[in-house]
Amino acid sequence: MSAELREQVPSFVVTRIGSRRIALPSAGIAELILSPQLHRFPHTTPLIVGVVLRRGRVLPVLDVALSLLGVPSTAAKFCLVIERHVANIPDRYAIPVEGECELVTGVMSPPKDENGFAIGFLDIAGEPIEVLDLEKAIAHGLGVRSECVGAAEVSP
Repeated sequence: MSAELREQVPSFVVTRIGSRRIALPSAGIAELILSPQLHRFPHTTPLIVGVVLRRGRVLPVLDVALSLLGVPSTAAKFCLVIERHVANIPDRYAIPVEGECELVTGVMSPPKDENGFAIGFLDIAGEPIEVLDLEKAIAHGLGVRSECVGAAEVSP
């Protein structure tokens, strides 16, 4: 494959969130870091489990495992620092991931379920890996988190 063709084939970061192996388009990933010290504080913002300090910036930590698995993340080994554009303003966030990450290139197949969080699938050594629509998972997690918090606060 020529260098020009390699540049046209998209790349993805394959990682594990909980028991689920997922892929994210590499264009939105700034870096992979060892899980730094998570600072937790009382707040009412759903989906944010705390903040980390990275390169002099405070990064909110978003737990997307709640959307994907219905339960919060366990102890993550790494965090992916992602760049999101909220109201056309770029900002960085950290997402805990459990395990190492792998950079792969490939052509994405269409999603099998339009109602899920996948924007497509990659075939990695015969294993279908879901390419996650991170924004959709975050939006869903915001709703799930608020319902879970409300249910946890009610005592029988």
